Amino acid sequence: MAENPIRFGIVGCAEIARKVARAINSAPNSAVTAVASRSLDKAFNFAAVNGLPETVKLYGSYNQILDDPCVDAVYMPLPTSLHRRWAILAAEKKKHILLEKPTALDVDELDQILDACESNGVQFMDGSMWLHHPRTTKMEEIISDPKLFGHVNYIHSASTTSGTKQFLEEDIRVKPDLDALGALGDLAWYCIGALLWAKKYELPIQVRALPDVTKNTAGVILSCTASLHWGKSSKETTATIHCSFLSHTSMDITITGTHGSVNVYDFIIPYQETSASFDITLGAKFAELHIGWNTKPEEVEVANEIPQEALMIAEFSRLVQAIRTTGCCPDSKWPQISRKTQLVMDAVKKSIDIDCRPVYL
Repeated sequence: MAENPIRFGIVGCAEIARKVARAINSAPNSAVTAVASRSLDKAFNFAAVNGLPETVKLYGSYNQILDDPCVDAVYMPLPTSLHRRWAILAAEKKKHILLEKPTALDVDELDQILDACESNGVQFMDGSMWLHHPRTTKMEEIISDPKLFGHVNYIHSASTTSGTKQFLEEDIRVKPDLDALGALGDLAWYCIGALLWAKKYELPIQVRALPDVTKNTAGVILSCTASLHWGKSSKETTATIHCSFLSHTSMDITITGTHGSVNVYDFIIPYQETSASFDITLGAKFAELHIGWNTKPEEVEVANEIPQEALMIAEFSRLVQAIRTTGCCPDSKWPQISRKTQLVMDAVKKSIDIDCRPVYL
Protein backbone atom coordinates (compact mmCIF):
# COMPACT_ATOMS: atom_id res chain seq x y z
CA MET A 1 0.00 0.00 0.00
CA ALA A 2 1.17 3.54 -0.79
CA GLU A 3 2.18 5.97 1.90
CA ASN A 4 -0.71 8.08 3.17
CA PRO A 5 -3.48 6.20 1.39
CA ILE A 6 -6.82 7.88 0.78
CA ARG A 7 -8.98 7.09 3.80
CA PHE A 8 -12.49 6.04 2.82
CA GLY A 9 -15.67 6.15 4.81
CA ILE A 10 -18.51 3.92 3.63
CA VAL A 11 -21.88 5.63 4.09
CA GLY A 12 -24.53 2.92 4.07
CA CYS A 13 -24.23 -0.85 4.22
CA ALA A 14 -26.00 -1.89 1.01
CA GLU A 15 -24.97 -5.19 -0.58
CA ILE A 16 -22.88 -3.46 -3.25
CA ALA A 17 -20.84 -1.85 -0.44
CA ARG A 18 -19.34 -5.27 0.32
CA LYS A 19 -17.80 -5.42 -3.15
CA VAL A 20 -16.54 -1.84 -2.98
CA ALA A 21 -15.12 -2.26 0.55
CA ARG A 22 -13.07 -5.16 -0.81
CA ALA A 23 -11.99 -2.98 -3.73
CA ILE A 24 -10.93 -0.11 -1.47
CA ASN A 25 -8.70 -2.44 0.50
CA SER A 26 -7.39 -4.08 -2.71
CA ALA A 27 -6.41 -0.85 -4.44
CA PRO A 28 -2.80 0.24 -3.83
CA ASN A 29 -3.61 3.77 -2.64
CA SER A 30 -6.69 3.52 -0.42
CA ALA A 31 -8.06 1.96 2.76
CA VAL A 32 -11.39 1.67 4.56
CA THR A 33 -11.20 3.88 7.65
CA ALA A 34 -14.82 4.05 8.78
CA VAL A 35 -18.28 2.58 8.16
CA ALA A 36 -21.61 4.21 8.97
CA SER A 37 -25.12 2.85 8.96
CA ARG A 38 -28.45 3.98 10.35
CA SER A 39 -27.73 1.81 13.38
CA LEU A 40 -24.49 0.85 15.07
CA ASP A 41 -25.50 -2.82 15.02
CA LYS A 42 -25.67 -2.76 11.21
CA ALA A 43 -22.24 -1.15 10.99
CA PHE A 44 -20.77 -3.78 13.36
CA ASN A 45 -22.37 -6.58 11.35
CA PHE A 46 -21.02 -5.16 8.08
CA ALA A 47 -17.50 -4.97 9.50
CA ALA A 48 -17.68 -8.53 10.83
CA VAL A 49 -19.12 -10.08 7.66
CA ASN A 50 -16.50 -8.37 5.51
CA GLY A 51 -13.54 -9.05 7.79
CA LEU A 52 -12.65 -5.40 8.29
CA PRO A 53 -9.85 -4.75 10.81
CA GLU A 54 -10.65 -3.61 14.33
CA THR A 55 -9.06 -0.23 13.58
CA VAL A 56 -12.00 0.67 11.29
CA LYS A 57 -14.31 3.10 13.07
CA LEU A 58 -17.99 2.18 13.19
CA TYR A 59 -20.78 4.73 13.41
CA GLY A 60 -24.51 4.52 13.97
CA SER A 61 -25.34 7.63 11.94
CA TYR A 62 -24.23 9.16 8.65
CA ASN A 63 -23.53 12.56 10.24
CA GLN A 64 -20.87 11.04 12.50
CA ILE A 65 -18.80 9.71 9.61
CA LEU A 66 -19.01 13.04 7.78
CA ASP A 67 -17.67 14.78 10.90
CA ASP A 68 -14.68 12.42 11.16
CA PRO A 69 -11.50 14.36 10.23
CA CYS A 70 -9.74 11.07 9.46
CA VAL A 71 -12.05 10.38 6.49
CA ASP A 72 -10.82 11.87 3.21
CA ALA A 73 -13.48 10.47 0.88
CA VAL A 74 -16.83 8.74 1.12
CA TYR A 75 -18.41 5.98 -0.90
CA MET A 76 -22.21 6.30 -0.88
CA PRO A 77 -24.35 3.29 -1.87
CA LEU A 78 -27.51 4.88 -0.47
CA PRO A 79 -30.97 4.72 -2.09
CA THR A 80 -31.19 7.30 -4.88
CA SER A 81 -33.76 9.36 -3.01
CA LEU A 82 -31.12 10.07 -0.33
CA HIS A 83 -28.27 11.05 -2.65
CA ARG A 84 -28.92 14.78 -2.86
CA ARG A 85 -29.10 15.31 0.89
CA TRP A 86 -26.09 13.27 1.94
CA ALA A 87 -23.82 14.01 -1.02
CA ILE A 88 -24.28 17.76 -0.53
CA LEU A 89 -23.57 17.43 3.20
CA ALA A 90 -20.47 15.36 2.42
CA ALA A 91 -19.19 17.97 -0.04
CA GLU A 92 -19.77 20.72 2.52
CA LYS A 93 -17.66 18.68 4.95
CA LYS A 94 -14.90 18.60 2.28
CA LYS A 95 -15.25 14.86 1.66
CA HIS A 96 -14.53 13.64 -1.86
CA ILE A 97 -17.50 11.66 -3.20
CA LEU A 98 -17.79 8.32 -4.97
CA LEU A 99 -21.54 8.03 -5.51
CA GLU A 100 -23.43 4.94 -6.59
CA LYS A 101 -25.49 5.12 -9.73
CA PRO A 102 -27.97 6.39 -10.64
CA THR A 103 -26.51 9.59 -9.26
CA ALA A 104 -29.84 11.34 -8.64
CA LEU A 105 -33.55 11.22 -9.36
CA ASP A 106 -33.08 13.88 -12.07
CA VAL A 107 -30.48 16.25 -13.45
CA ASP A 108 -31.64 19.15 -11.28
CA GLU A 109 -30.78 17.13 -8.17
CA LEU A 110 -27.45 16.09 -9.67
CA ASP A 111 -26.61 19.69 -10.53
CA GLN A 112 -27.08 20.61 -6.87
CA ILE A 113 -24.66 17.84 -5.88
CA LEU A 114 -22.11 18.85 -8.51
CA ASP A 115 -22.36 22.52 -7.56
CA ALA A 116 -21.63 21.59 -3.94
CA CYS A 117 -18.63 19.53 -5.03
CA GLU A 118 -17.27 22.31 -7.20
CA SER A 119 -17.81 24.96 -4.52
CA ASN A 120 -15.93 22.89 -1.99
CA GLY A 121 -13.14 21.66 -4.27
CA VAL A 122 -13.92 17.96 -3.90
CA GLN A 123 -13.70 15.21 -6.50
CA PHE A 124 -16.90 13.58 -7.76
CA MET A 125 -17.21 10.25 -9.54
CA ASP A 126 -20.05 7.79 -9.98
CA GLY A 127 -19.68 4.05 -9.49
CA SER A 128 -19.64 2.89 -13.14
CA MET A 129 -16.86 0.36 -12.68
CA TRP A 130 -16.69 -0.94 -16.26
CA LEU A 131 -15.30 2.35 -17.54
CA HIS A 132 -12.07 1.69 -15.60
CA HIS A 133 -11.35 -1.77 -17.04
CA PRO A 134 -8.45 -1.89 -19.56
CA ARG A 135 -10.79 -3.76 -21.92
CA THR A 136 -12.81 -0.56 -22.24
CA THR A 137 -9.67 1.36 -23.21
CA LYS A 138 -8.77 -1.28 -25.82
CA MET A 139 -12.25 -1.21 -27.35
CA GLU A 140 -12.15 2.57 -27.46
CA GLU A 141 -8.89 2.48 -29.43
CA ILE A 142 -10.52 0.24 -32.03
CA ILE A 143 -13.86 1.99 -32.50
CA SER A 144 -12.13 5.40 -32.57
CA ASP A 145 -9.95 4.44 -35.55
CA PRO A 146 -11.83 5.65 -38.67
CA LYS A 147 -9.63 3.67 -41.06
CA LEU A 148 -10.00 0.42 -39.14
CA PHE A 149 -13.58 0.64 -37.87
CA GLY A 150 -15.21 3.42 -39.85
CA HIS A 151 -18.08 5.57 -38.63
CA VAL A 152 -20.11 4.17 -35.71
CA ASN A 153 -23.64 4.05 -37.10
CA TYR A 154 -25.50 1.62 -34.83
CA ILE A 155 -25.21 0.65 -31.16
CA HIS A 156 -27.30 -1.65 -29.02
CA SER A 157 -26.99 -2.25 -25.29
CA ALA A 158 -29.02 -4.40 -22.91
CA SER A 159 -28.89 -4.93 -19.17
CA THR A 160 -31.42 -7.37 -17.75
CA THR A 161 -31.92 -9.62 -14.76
CA SER A 162 -34.69 -11.95 -13.72
CA GLY A 163 -35.96 -10.64 -10.40
CA THR A 164 -37.33 -13.13 -7.90
CA LYS A 165 -40.80 -12.68 -6.44
CA GLN A 166 -39.19 -11.35 -3.26
CA PHE A 167 -37.04 -8.89 -5.23
CA LEU A 168 -40.02 -7.58 -7.20
CA GLU A 169 -42.00 -7.06 -4.00
CA GLU A 170 -39.40 -5.96 -1.44
CA ASP A 171 -36.18 -4.66 -3.01
CA ILE A 172 -35.49 -0.94 -2.63
CA ARG A 173 -35.12 -0.70 -6.43
CA VAL A 174 -38.87 -1.25 -6.84
CA LYS A 175 -39.93 1.16 -4.07
CA PRO A 176 -41.06 4.61 -5.29
CA ASP A 177 -39.91 6.37 -2.11
CA LEU A 178 -36.38 4.91 -2.30
CA ASP A 179 -35.42 4.26 -5.93
CA ALA A 180 -38.27 5.61 -8.00
CA LEU A 181 -36.47 5.06 -11.32
CA GLY A 182 -36.52 1.26 -10.97
CA ALA A 183 -34.85 -0.62 -13.82
CA LEU A 184 -34.28 2.62 -15.70
CA GLY A 185 -31.97 3.89 -12.96
CA ASP A 186 -30.45 0.62 -11.86
CA LEU A 187 -29.81 -0.98 -15.27
CA ALA A 188 -30.30 1.53 -18.08
CA TRP A 189 -27.69 3.81 -16.47
CA TYR A 190 -25.09 1.35 -17.77
CA CYS A 191 -26.65 1.06 -21.22
CA ILE A 192 -26.96 4.82 -21.67
CA GLY A 193 -23.41 5.30 -20.40
CA ALA A 194 -22.16 2.73 -22.90
CA LEU A 195 -23.86 4.49 -25.83
CA LEU A 196 -22.45 7.86 -24.81
CA TRP A 197 -19.00 6.34 -24.34
CA ALA A 198 -19.14 4.86 -27.85
CA LYS A 199 -20.14 8.29 -29.20
CA LYS A 200 -17.36 10.12 -27.29
CA TYR A 201 -20.02 11.62 -25.01
CA GLU A 202 -21.81 13.49 -27.77
CA LEU A 203 -25.43 13.87 -26.69
CA PRO A 204 -28.13 12.42 -28.97
CA ILE A 205 -30.52 14.83 -30.65
CA GLN A 206 -33.57 12.65 -30.03
CA VAL A 207 -34.58 10.10 -27.39
CA ARG A 208 -37.75 8.05 -27.56
CA ALA A 209 -39.09 5.29 -25.32
CA LEU A 210 -40.82 2.37 -26.98
CA PRO A 211 -44.35 1.43 -25.87
CA ASP A 212 -43.26 -1.78 -24.15
CA VAL A 213 -42.91 -0.22 -20.70
CA THR A 214 -43.79 -2.44 -17.74
CA LYS A 215 -44.39 -0.89 -14.32
CA ASN A 216 -45.34 -2.35 -10.96
CA THR A 217 -48.48 -1.33 -9.11
CA ALA A 218 -46.57 1.54 -7.46
CA GLY A 219 -45.62 2.94 -10.88
CA VAL A 220 -41.94 1.97 -10.76
CA ILE A 221 -40.42 0.91 -14.09
CA LEU A 222 -39.62 -2.80 -14.26
CA SER A 223 -38.77 -2.98 -17.96
CA CYS A 224 -38.35 -0.52 -20.83
CA THR A 225 -36.76 0.01 -24.23
CA ALA A 226 -35.67 3.22 -25.93
CA SER A 227 -34.14 4.47 -29.16
CA LEU A 228 -31.63 7.29 -29.51
CA HIS A 229 -30.53 9.20 -32.58
CA TRP A 230 -27.48 11.32 -33.39
CA GLY A 231 -26.51 13.55 -36.28
CA LYS A 232 -27.47 14.00 -39.90
CA SER A 233 -26.71 12.38 -43.28
CA SER A 234 -23.51 10.30 -43.35
CA LYS A 235 -22.77 10.94 -39.68
CA GLU A 236 -26.03 9.57 -38.37
CA THR A 237 -26.02 7.05 -35.56
CA THR A 238 -28.99 5.13 -34.20
CA ALA A 239 -28.96 3.22 -30.93
CA THR A 240 -31.29 1.13 -28.81
CA ILE A 241 -31.26 0.16 -25.17
CA HIS A 242 -33.27 -2.39 -23.22
CA CYS A 243 -33.36 -2.81 -19.46
CA SER A 244 -35.51 -5.17 -17.44
CA PHE A 245 -35.98 -6.84 -14.08
CA LEU A 246 -38.07 -9.48 -15.89
CA SER A 247 -35.61 -11.17 -18.28
CA HIS A 248 -32.69 -13.55 -18.06
CA THR A 249 -29.38 -11.95 -17.08
CA SER A 250 -27.63 -10.05 -19.87
CA MET A 251 -25.22 -7.15 -20.12
CA ASP A 252 -24.46 -6.76 -23.80
CA ILE A 253 -23.19 -4.05 -26.07
CA THR A 254 -22.86 -4.24 -29.84
CA ILE A 255 -21.15 -1.41 -31.72
CA THR A 256 -21.40 -1.46 -35.51
CA GLY A 257 -19.32 0.73 -37.79
CA THR A 258 -19.04 1.05 -41.55
CA HIS A 259 -16.00 -1.30 -41.57
CA GLY A 260 -16.50 -3.56 -38.56
CA SER A 261 -18.37 -4.51 -35.42
CA VAL A 262 -17.58 -5.14 -31.75
CA ASN A 263 -19.61 -7.40 -29.47
CA VAL A 264 -19.34 -7.71 -25.69
CA TYR A 265 -21.53 -9.97 -23.59
CA ASP A 266 -20.34 -9.02 -20.09
CA PHE A 267 -19.47 -5.34 -20.34
CA ILE A 268 -20.79 -4.35 -16.91
CA ILE A 269 -19.38 -7.24 -14.87
CA PRO A 270 -16.74 -9.37 -16.66
CA TYR A 271 -17.13 -13.14 -16.53
CA GLN A 272 -13.92 -13.28 -14.49
CA GLU A 273 -11.88 -10.81 -12.46
CA THR A 274 -8.44 -11.25 -14.00
CA SER A 275 -9.24 -10.76 -17.67
CA ALA A 276 -12.03 -9.81 -20.05
CA SER A 277 -12.59 -10.20 -23.77
CA PHE A 278 -14.60 -8.87 -26.68
CA ASP A 279 -15.25 -10.02 -30.22
CA ILE A 280 -14.27 -7.90 -33.21
CA THR A 281 -15.22 -8.55 -36.82
CA LEU A 282 -13.63 -6.51 -39.61
CA GLY A 283 -14.38 -6.51 -43.33
CA ALA A 284 -17.06 -9.19 -43.09
CA LYS A 285 -18.79 -10.29 -46.29
CA PHE A 286 -20.88 -13.26 -47.33
CA ALA A 287 -19.14 -16.02 -49.23
CA GLU A 288 -20.20 -16.96 -52.75
CA LEU A 289 -23.83 -18.14 -52.90
CA HIS A 290 -24.23 -16.76 -49.37
CA ILE A 291 -23.35 -20.13 -47.88
CA GLY A 292 -21.10 -18.66 -45.21
CA TRP A 293 -18.89 -15.74 -44.27
CA ASN A 294 -15.44 -14.73 -45.43
CA THR A 295 -14.26 -14.20 -41.83
CA LYS A 296 -15.10 -15.05 -38.24
CA PRO A 297 -15.06 -12.80 -35.17
CA GLU A 298 -11.68 -12.47 -33.50
CA GLU A 299 -11.65 -12.70 -29.72
CA VAL A 300 -9.49 -10.04 -28.09
CA GLU A 301 -8.56 -10.75 -24.47
CA VAL A 302 -7.36 -8.05 -22.10
CA ALA A 303 -5.74 -8.91 -18.77
CA ASN A 304 -5.97 -6.82 -15.61
CA GLU A 305 -3.93 -7.14 -12.43
CA ILE A 306 -6.70 -6.06 -10.06
CA PRO A 307 -10.50 -6.12 -10.49
CA GLN A 308 -12.21 -3.27 -12.30
CA GLU A 309 -13.78 -1.96 -9.09
CA ALA A 310 -10.31 -1.70 -7.53
CA LEU A 311 -9.09 0.08 -10.66
CA MET A 312 -11.95 2.56 -10.22
CA ILE A 313 -10.96 3.14 -6.59
CA ALA A 314 -7.31 3.53 -7.56
CA GLU A 315 -8.15 6.18 -10.18
CA PHE A 316 -10.47 8.05 -7.83
CA SER A 317 -7.84 7.94 -5.06
CA ARG A 318 -5.15 9.17 -7.46
CA LEU A 319 -7.28 12.22 -8.26
CA VAL A 320 -7.97 12.88 -4.58
CA GLN A 321 -4.27 12.52 -3.76
CA ALA A 322 -3.37 15.05 -6.45
CA ILE A 323 -5.86 17.55 -5.03
CA ARG A 324 -4.52 16.94 -1.53
CA THR A 325 -0.82 17.21 -2.33
CA THR A 326 -0.67 19.76 -5.16
CA GLY A 327 -3.82 21.78 -4.67
CA CYS A 328 -4.97 21.11 -8.20
CA CYS A 329 -8.63 21.30 -9.16
CA PRO A 330 -10.83 18.20 -9.25
CA ASP A 331 -10.99 16.41 -12.60
CA SER A 332 -14.13 17.62 -14.40
CA LYS A 333 -14.26 14.60 -16.74
CA TRP A 334 -16.14 12.36 -14.33
CA PRO A 335 -18.86 14.83 -13.25
CA GLN A 336 -19.46 15.64 -16.94
CA ILE A 337 -19.88 11.95 -17.80
CA SER A 338 -22.36 11.49 -14.96
CA ARG A 339 -24.33 14.58 -15.94
CA LYS A 340 -24.67 13.56 -19.58
CA THR A 341 -25.78 10.08 -18.56
CA GLN A 342 -28.34 11.60 -16.20
CA LEU A 343 -29.61 13.96 -18.93
CA VAL A 344 -30.28 11.08 -21.32
CA MET A 345 -31.85 8.97 -18.58
CA ASP A 346 -34.13 11.90 -17.77
CA ALA A 347 -35.09 12.10 -21.44
CA VAL A 348 -36.06 8.41 -21.52
CA LYS A 349 -38.14 8.92 -18.37
CA LYS A 350 -39.82 11.99 -19.86
CA SER A 351 -40.64 10.09 -23.07
CA ILE A 352 -42.21 7.31 -20.99
CA ASP A 353 -44.24 9.90 -19.08
CA ILE A 354 -45.59 11.53 -22.29
CA ASP A 355 -46.80 8.30 -23.90
CA CYS A 356 -43.50 7.49 -25.63
CA ARG A 357 -43.34 10.62 -27.75
CA PRO A 358 -39.86 11.82 -28.77
CA VAL A 359 -37.80 14.09 -26.53
CA TYR A 360 -35.24 16.41 -28.11
CA LEU A 361 -31.97 17.37 -26.42
